[in-house]
Amino acid sequence: MHSGVIIGGDGFGFAPNSENNYNKVPQIGNVILEDHVEVGSGTTIDRATLGSTIIRKGVKLDNLIQVAHNVEIGENTVIAAQTGIAGSAKIGKNCMIGGQVGIVGHITIAEGVKIAAQSGIGASITTPNEIVQGSPAFNISDYKRTYVLFRKLPLLEKRIIELEEKLAEKKM
Repeated sequence: MHSGVIIGGDGFGFAPNSENNYNKVPQIGNVILEDHVEVGSGTTIDRATLGSTIIRKGVKLDNLIQVAHNVEIGENTVIAAQTGIAGSAKIGKNCMIGGQVGIVGHITIAEGVKIAAQSGIGASITTPNEIVQGSPAFNISDYKRTYVLFRKLPLLEKRIIELEEKLAEKKM
C-alpha cells in the first residue's frame, strides 16, 4: 500500500425518499485483498454494501484509482491511474486497463481484455482477450479505421460542398 490509500471507506450508496432527499444506504460489507496486490497512492477501495469488494491475487493498481463497492478484480489484472470502476462491476483475470478509463457498474469484463486509455466502458465485454478503445469503447481494429475517417471529415465535407455546387450548376 502506498501513501494516501483508503481501503474500506463507505461506498456511494444513497436511496431517494418520499421528500426527494437521499437516505444513506448502510455499507456493512468488507474488502478482501489477496496476496501480492499493490495499491498506488491516493487510490480508494470502497467496502461492499453487503458481501465483499474483492481484489484478487497479483492485481496491480496504479495511483488515483476509484474502486467502488462490491467490485471484483480478477487475478493479475493491472489498472493504470485515474481509472474509475463503478459498483458491482466484475473484471476478469489477466486484464490490462489503461489510464483514465471509466467503467460503469453492474457489468462483466471477460478474462484477458485490454482497454485503451480514456475509454468508456458502458456495457459488458464478453469476448475473452478482446482489445477495445473509445467512448463508448468498441473493438480496436474498428476504432482505428473509424478514427482515420474521423480525421478526414473536414476534407470530406469540403469535397461534398464542392460537388453539390458543381451539381447545382449543371442543373441550371
